[in-house]
Amino acid sequence: MNALPAGLHAFLDSAGWSGAAVEPLVGDASFRRYFRVQHAGCNAMLMHAPPPHEDPQPFLDVAEWLTAAGQRSPAIYAADAAEGWVLLEDFGDDRMRDWLDLHPERELETYRAAIDAQVALHGRPAGPFAPYDMATYQREAGLLVEWYCPAMALAVDAAGYAAAWQAVLAPLITRQSPGVTVLRDYHAENIMLLPGGEQGLIDFQDALVGHPAYDLVSLLQDARRDVSVELERAMLDRYIAQAEAGPEFLADYARLGAQRNAKIVGIFTRLAKRDGKPRYLDLIPRIWRAMERDLAHPALAPVAAWFDANIPRQLRDDLGGTIA
Repeated sequence: MNALPAGLHAFLDSAGWSGAAVEPLVGDASFRRYFRVQHAGCNAMLMHAPPPHEDPQPFLDVAEWLTAAGQRSPAIYAADAAEGWVLLEDFGDDRMRDWLDLHPERELETYRAAIDAQVALHGRPAGPFAPYDMATYQREAGLLVEWYCPAMALAVDAAGYAAAWQAVLAPLITRQSPGVTVLRDYHAENIMLLPGGEQGLIDFQDALVGHPAYDLVSLLQDARRDVSVELERAMLDRYIAQAEAGPEFLADYARLGAQRNAKIVGIFTRLAKRDGKPRYLDLIPRIWRAMERDLAHPALAPVAAWFDANIPRQLRDDLGGTIA
């Protein structure tokens, strides 16, 4: 993976960045690769999202919509979607997670700004994106029984699992219309802190139209950073007050918290078992802890009952257990 992809220099030449210095960056959980490029005193980021595994067009479409909606997405300098290349604005190195590790005293104001950005985004009509519908919720939640349960040698009631989620999510579906733009990975590794105090957005290519609580779950039940229960509740109260969210908002937040966390347990197990990326297993206990809090909400009773019947208490007490 250290070799530069074929076609990189040809794309930079066509974009007017001929002779640029290219520095590979650490990748994420996808097939995408990122590079920092420097040319004539200017910096940019180069994303390679190679087909058939990736398609950068959704990223380009969502970036354009977010910018028009007043959100701080990176400017696009050049793109060749067919070949998987995008040259975009360099937001620097100050990811929210890493920056807060160095400046923990700024945590409250930083999360307040992230919540306020969500309030602003949700105050606009949703973008022209696909709906976050029941089939999508079910497919995502099903990753737990598809990947985690076999990895732990658990024989579980898959049909009962789907039925429990159907019962839990059906009331939420009726409340998420007309819906808001959901970025789906709005968390401290995908929020960049820019000079002047702005917060830049990255990794938003999977945006859908869904429930406003979903991205709050991403932010406040972060798989990669500890967020205290006190901070979580304070930020929920801030959102509810500004967005004038309805009385069922906290219940829907718990519903989507359990759904998202079940999905992530499945995804991280898949990354380890299928893709040879065992480092993601170290994040599961944090996710499991948040999922247990969500399952304790009365709105999750059918799913909580399924967990009681299908996931041994010892594994749950061990926050998911050890996946070999």
